[in-house]
Amino acid sequence: MSNKINILFTGATGYLGGSILERLLSHPDFARFQITAIVRSPEKAEKLRTFGIDVAMGSHNDVDLVTDIAAKADVVFTVADCDDLGAARAILEGLKRRHEKTGKKSTLIHTSGTGALIDDANGAFTSDLIYDDIDPDQIETLPDSAIHRHVDLPVVQADREGYVNTYIVLPSVVYGLATGKLIDQGIQNPHSILLPHLIELGVKRGQAGVCGKGQNTWPHVHIDDMADFYIILFDAILAANPAPGHGREGYYFGENGHYLVYDLCKSVAVALAAHGVGTDEPTTFTEEEHKTEFLVPVLGSNAQCKASRGRALGWKPRYSEEDLFGSVKAEVDAILKKN
Repeated sequence: MSNKINILFTGATGYLGGSILERLLSHPDFARFQITAIVRSPEKAEKLRTFGIDVAMGSHNDVDLVTDIAAKADVVFTVADCDDLGAARAILEGLKRRHEKTGKKSTLIHTSGTGALIDDANGAFTSDLIYDDIDPDQIETLPDSAIHRHVDLPVVQADREGYVNTYIVLPSVVYGLATGKLIDQGIQNPHSILLPHLIELGVKRGQAGVCGKGQNTWPHVHIDDMADFYIILFDAILAANPAPGHGREGYYFGENGHYLVYDLCKSVAVALAAHGVGTDEPTTFTEEEHKTEFLVPVLGSNAQCKASRGRALGWKPRYSEEDLFGSVKAEVDAILKKN
């Protein structure tokens, strides 16, 4: 790469994206980075510019805009909607144009998720199937119809075609309130997806819930550990000594252990009950809630994995299952205050 590194960043105002961008802002090589973020909010765009970020006003559905910016990028971080195939295709088209024009391969660090691994346990049991990202043959046993695969597979195919090196990061249940300069300036969303949804659903139904018996298992990772991993991967790609796996060998799970889903739902019930919402024992979600609440069926599944590749790169996540459960009270307090 040239001395200046052109970076396209999607999802800059989001929970995980903002946390990764926060780390790029404090990176020792930040002076080399020319970061362009695609942002819809004029107010947030103006604030981002004060941090030295170039902003393209628009959405990820603006195909021409996305393609044109990608065609100038050495590195692309996609941390927005991981199921947006249109945006992914626009980015890949831009990177392909760049390669055809210059002969240079760009780097694409794409965010997917461990939802790709789910089964249909419905809270009844814990599976003995654990996916290891060091084993591409095992990952390729996932059906094409699995969640996120409709985007992940074209990303890997692009690497196979030789015009881009692709790295797919699959965070698990990310938790913890995000902090930092972008939060302080009102640019970044501080909340994850699963816990706030569980909390808000518990408030709505007057009682925290659980899918079936909650005997299924999911991996977890703290927001700070997950954001740190992206920078470790980014640095390893730039150093290329040795080059980290890409393409079919470029899947990277984000996990630091697993938890029983019942235990998390119980923690939410206890925290809500302390605020006068229901009792401290979660009740089973109804059949109707399974149909109308998009996360309930996912909550009842198993998704187990090992982040072998990340740890081989030197990633050392610090936050444990105890921290996950310990974060619930602060999340409940913040959600109830916001609402």
